[in-house]
Amino acid sequence: MTTETKKLDEQTIDIVKSTVPVLQEFGTTITKRFYETMFENHPELKNIFNQTNQRKGNQPKALANAVLAAAKYIDNLEEILPAVKQIAQKHRSLNIKPEQYPIVGENLLFAIKDVLGDAATDDIINAWANAYEVIADVFISVERDMYEEVQNLPGGWVGYRDFKVVEKVVESDVITSFYLQPADGGEIPPYQPGQYITVKAEIEKEPYTHLRQYSLSDAPGENYYRISVKREDATGDNPAGVVSAFLHNNIKKGSMIPISAPAGDFVLDQTDSRPLVLLSGGVGLTPMMGMLETVIKEQSDRDVYYIHATRNGKFHAMKNRVNEIAHNYQQVTSYTVYDDPVEGDQFDKKGYIDYEWLASILPTEDAAFYFCGPKGFMRAMYQNLIQFGVSNDDIHYEIFGPADDITR
Repeated sequence: MTTETKKLDEQTIDIVKSTVPVLQEFGTTITKRFYETMFENHPELKNIFNQTNQRKGNQPKALANAVLAAAKYIDNLEEILPAVKQIAQKHRSLNIKPEQYPIVGENLLFAIKDVLGDAATDDIINAWANAYEVIADVFISVERDMYEEVQNLPGGWVGYRDFKVVEKVVESDVITSFYLQPADGGEIPPYQPGQYITVKAEIEKEPYTHLRQYSLSDAPGENYYRISVKREDATGDNPAGVVSAFLHNNIKKGSMIPISAPAGDFVLDQTDSRPLVLLSGGVGLTPMMGMLETVIKEQSDRDVYYIHATRNGKFHAMKNRVNEIAHNYQQVTSYTVYDDPVEGDQFDKKGYIDYEWLASILPTEDAAFYFCGPKGFMRAMYQNLIQFGVSNDDIHYEIFGPADDITR
């Protein structure tokens, strides 16, 4: 893949880069207006975009950051290729098509002009039109390769394929696992521990389809995919999760669910034999469990430290399985942190994972670190690891939902 799909002239590059300060100030305002306009003009796209993230403002913020990064590096898009590939993985999982990019471009340019008014001169709009075409070509090229790759895997497919729920297991008061096998009885492609699938939920009385991405919570190599879904209950001003409630309450053993093939770039590096540290908060344990189950199968001599934080034992999913692994595999050490334990709970620390406690249990030699959980948890873990002296190259994490910067 190359970003040299089209060359931009120096004047266009200079104009786009000159808009960086404006994007820093008005980026989120522009992207909010963009989504409003796009959904007015193309309401069918509500079948793709997560409307909860729209209401919360997470998606406009993530897009604003992506546009800002593109403007900063418009003369060297290789710099943002890692971010492009991460977004492209999500696009492939959501079945985004090349013909949808011009729709995005048209509405983004309108939003820039609408928000900035006379400050958005014809030169600026024309420069951004040319820049967007180049950026879109990069995404389309990367995604084309991804579609071809998954299509060519044994059992691979593009789009959505019906899977049957062959088992439904309650893991905690809020998390339930769904075991999925293809309805056509065919083969399923392998995946890498840490990847996710997209569930396509068609819910009665809901005007649009809902797409949600869930990590695969078991090791690859089985004849099923497993997802473990947290039921998002209504809290304060936040309504209950539409899809999580649908899965928990309406999907039974024998139900059919359309899903996309596994995707994602947050994956365990199995060529690394150094100690492995897995940190999870709440439902962030789902990709961690896939990694843990894989390590004990594929790297049975690799030291593993698994640290999980949640409210208490009622909310702690798969605790028995982790305890079983730690008991049967001497190289695996597990720790549990509860911030609101109840009577009868067994745990290693009450409260939260703070630096002093974490530093006391981490391996002193070089190690690889993977973590996932709520954003507040992830920001804290990142800062703890940096304080511990871990290099960014050894820190790996997955954010559920739109991209965000947890390093600030």
